[in-house]
Amino acid sequence: MMSDVIKFYRMADEFGAFSNFSRHEVKYKGKVWKTSEHAFQAQKFPNNPEIQKQIQKASTPSVAARIGRDRSNPLREDWESAKDQVMYDVLRAKFTQHQELYDLLLSTGYREIVEHTENDHYWADGGDGSGKNMLGILLMKLRQELR
Repeated sequence: MMSDVIKFYRMADEFGAFSNFSRHEVKYKGKVWKTSEHAFQAQKFPNNPEIQKQIQKASTPSVAARIGRDRSNPLREDWESAKDQVMYDVLRAKFTQHQELYDLLLSTGYREIVEHTENDHYWADGGDGSGKNMLGILLMKLRQELR
C-alpha cells in the first residue's frame, strides 16, 4: 500500500525535486535564478540590488541561503508577513516552468506532502512533526490550484 505521506528533503529522494535546492532554473520577477532557493532568498532584499546580485551569482543554493540569512544585510520590513506569499509565487514559477515538476506534483494525488528535516521548524516538520511544514503546505496548495 502506498503511504499517505510524501516526505522529501534530499535531492536523491523520489520527490527531492520538491526541495528549493533542486537544480531547476526559475524565471522570476524578470530574472533567471539557478534554483528556487536563489529566487526566494533574493526577495528578502528588494531595495538592495547588490545583495540580490550576490545571491543570483551564488554558486549553490546553500551559498544563496547563507547570504539571504546573513542578518548584517537588512531584511525588507514586511518580510515576516510576506515570506509565505513570496515562497508560493516562487514555487508556482518553478512548477509551471518545468513540465516534469508539474507532472510530479500532480502525480502525488491527494497525499500529504512534508518537508522532513530537523533543520527547520518553519518550512519543514522539524524532523518529529512539531514543525509547521509551510513548504509542504504551500506545495499542496499549489497542487490544488494546478489541478
